[in-house]
Amino acid sequence: MRLTDVRPWGGPSADVTIDDGRIVAIAPHDRRRPRRDDDVEGRGRLLLPAFSDVHVHLDSTRIGLPFRPHSGGPGVWEMMLNDRRNWRDAEVPLPERVAGTLERMIAHGTTRVRSYAQVDVDCGLERFDAVHAAAERYREAAEVRIIAFPQAGLLREPGSVEILEEALRAGADVVGGIDPSQLDRDPAKHLDLVFGLAEKYQVEIDIHLHEPGELGVFSTELVLERIRALGMQGLVTLSHAYGLGDVSEAVTRRLVDEIAELDVAMATVAPAVRTQLPLLALSEAGVRVGLGEDGQRDYWSPYGNCDLLDRTWQLAFTNGFRRDEHVEHCLAVATAGGAAVLDRTSPRLAGIADRPGVAVGDPAELVLVDGETPTSAVMDRGRDRTVIHRGRVVADGLQLVAGALG
Repeated sequence: MRLTDVRPWGGPSADVTIDDGRIVAIAPHDRRRPRRDDDVEGRGRLLLPAFSDVHVHLDSTRIGLPFRPHSGGPGVWEMMLNDRRNWRDAEVPLPERVAGTLERMIAHGTTRVRSYAQVDVDCGLERFDAVHAAAERYREAAEVRIIAFPQAGLLREPGSVEILEEALRAGADVVGGIDPSQLDRDPAKHLDLVFGLAEKYQVEIDIHLHEPGELGVFSTELVLERIRALGMQGLVTLSHAYGLGDVSEAVTRRLVDEIAELDVAMATVAPAVRTQLPLLALSEAGVRVGLGEDGQRDYWSPYGNCDLLDRTWQLAFTNGFRRDEHVEHCLAVATAGGAAVLDRTSPRLAGIADRPGVAVGDPAELVLVDGETPTSAVMDRGRDRTVIHRGRVVADGLQLVAGALG
């Protein structure tokens, strides 16, 4: 397959040849070159790495359903109870909602996904099974990894640990944890259980951390201690962690350095707060940072629309970025940066100015987007998109193409 008249990261117009799922050649665009049957017309669009959503809750989605007023209470526990009261009563069954949301994400340019699947004494594996079924259905159009996620904690409800382990036996790719101090109120026991299961089943860890300031730092230090002691560098992601910057500058600097040293990945959803660790400082330190949409218009929040380019705009906006270099860095985080979070062997962003993912030898996980420059694409978020997964066109014009399901 050949992509004609495309602009890798906004550079000069080029023709890009793809074979066996990888980019094998890039040449200046030549209008006189004979057309091939497998040519994809770029029409001067930007060529970018496909989006990587590293933090999405497919199992709670209401995308495509009638809008409903938000009814959640304050705090993680009250929000979880609101979800628990309502998720079974949606207008269409959960597997249909999950599959429809994943399809819309792919159509908008996301081909690499890490989704949570809540497992607890209320739902058992029902939500896990719905995410797993969607991942299987769209396996030819996107790579989906599943986090077995104890949204209600591990210690508040008897049987929670057993259900989490059941999800790991059923094939979950990552074991999750959540607010070990604030929710379960026994951080050592909570983290020992999570790290123990990760070792037993040889999976990675993702810790949801909503805890504020010093409490969040305390829980993070316990996580870092276990990574160091168990030799689990590169196997842990901290999600949210938006209170870790609400401490002294010295503590913030130390946390950034330790996170980089232990190769802890960070997943952000671009929250509207000023208390998170600085994105540019994390990037300069070499920390793997990825972006996610979190909930998708669900029982937690009315936000989310399956378009990670929209969330890229939000990442730039909430960080107060105006310079092209910084806005484009947000785009790099949402694409190649997230890919390195999902697979630590993937090329990492080498710095704020690095724009990887569209060179010879790179995997053909790509999206064509209309825009004058990468920054303008973030600002305008055009709809003329073509999505490529493993060297095949899987979506065009925000619709999956025939054959995308294999």
